[in-house]
Amino acid sequence: MSPDRYQSLANSAFGGAVTKRLGLPKPPLLERHEPGKPLVSAPVALGAARGGRLEEPVREVLRGLDAHVETDVGSVDGRGELAALLFDASGIDDSVRLRSLYEFFHPLIRALRPSGRVLVLAAPPEDSAGVRGATAQRAIEGFVRTVAKEIGRNGSTAQLVQVTSGAEGAMESTLRFLLSARSAYVDGQVIRIESGHLATPADWDRPLEGRTAAVTGAARGIGEAIAETLADQGAEVLCIDVPTAGEGLSEVANRIGGTSLTLDITGSGAPAALADHIRGRHGRIDVFVHNAGITRDKTLARMSPEAWDAVLDVNLSSQERLNDALLGDGLLGEGGRIISVSSVSGIAGNRGQANYATSKAGIIGMVNALAPVLRERRATANAVAPGFIETAMTAAMPVTAREAGRRTSSLVQGGLPVDVAETIAWLASPASGGVNGNVVRVCGQALIGA
Repeated sequence: MSPDRYQSLANSAFGGAVTKRLGLPKPPLLERHEPGKPLVSAPVALGAARGGRLEEPVREVLRGLDAHVETDVGSVDGRGELAALLFDASGIDDSVRLRSLYEFFHPLIRALRPSGRVLVLAAPPEDSAGVRGATAQRAIEGFVRTVAKEIGRNGSTAQLVQVTSGAEGAMESTLRFLLSARSAYVDGQVIRIESGHLATPADWDRPLEGRTAAVTGAARGIGEAIAETLADQGAEVLCIDVPTAGEGLSEVANRIGGTSLTLDITGSGAPAALADHIRGRHGRIDVFVHNAGITRDKTLARMSPEAWDAVLDVNLSSQERLNDALLGDGLLGEGGRIISVSSVSGIAGNRGQANYATSKAGIIGMVNALAPVLRERRATANAVAPGFIETAMTAAMPVTAREAGRRTSSLVQGGLPVDVAETIAWLASPASGGVNGNVVRVCGQALIGA
């Protein structure tokens, strides 16, 4: 992994003065999860538009976090006083009433501390009563995405959480994640919560205790970080990768106290072999993470048919075949989670990656189609879409392309493999049963795509 030397320079005394004088961006130092550190370490401000239905459920979650809710927001006038700003906008039913967003955030936004959080809770526009209600609820998305861009220079993030009617009790896992340092590189996202099958963990630090997870492509990079994070949160992890990665795979599995399986997931016998292994060793699987992926980059005119076929088979078709085995043989346990790794390339496209972008867009389509099927099984399907993540692959990029990837986001830096892993762990939690059919970008609000 190539170190971000510019970030280090810009945050030094001398380098900071130089970058400021030249008007260059200063990548903030993001706060990431540290064991034992309070989830919310400073007061939070909570507000609501008249007629909202989410303020009290949010307040109840904050009580469970032992968070101090600042009731006299008029007294807040200093910078860095508040850890988070939360606003229930679900009651906004007309464009004129959007002004309540301005009235709440305008006097408080400067009081948000570095690496602070802005969360706006709303209703899905399609669930709103009438044209005006739907119009106003959709307008909120533009507000949140803009706020994210304005506060990103301080390492702070903003998200929109849309909560369907009846899903008020399903918010806790998502609020805990978005308020915490675990979501450091998730920014400018719209997350939908619906009613679903969920279970509150006995220990929120180890919500996956007693659950079995499998991760493909687990020998290194993002897959290794996913396996480590799931194990840290209590899961027994089956690490899967190709036979040529066997040595590294065994090392990862041994380090986290998991097991390993060498398997070419594109092989004709792979689904049956996986099913036999799960049935014989674990009985069932609770979380399956499709992480394995490859690139074979060329412009379309120069791309060989072999390069097209290989990328589509590894990145997409193999996932479909493995899902068929998991679901057809009843190997995904009740409350199960299927989580796939897509990419911002699958949302925005990328020059020289027609095969890769096609495969990653296909993953989004697969998750959208799977979600209602799994809902009937009391399970969920979701995807994460990483942006520029600091890995061995991005370290090998030409320096100009690498720097462009790092700087073209609201947080002005690349993410880390653990950022993707933490997002997947949130989606894997038994308490996240209300999050289904979502595609969550882990990109620091990259300035390409939606």
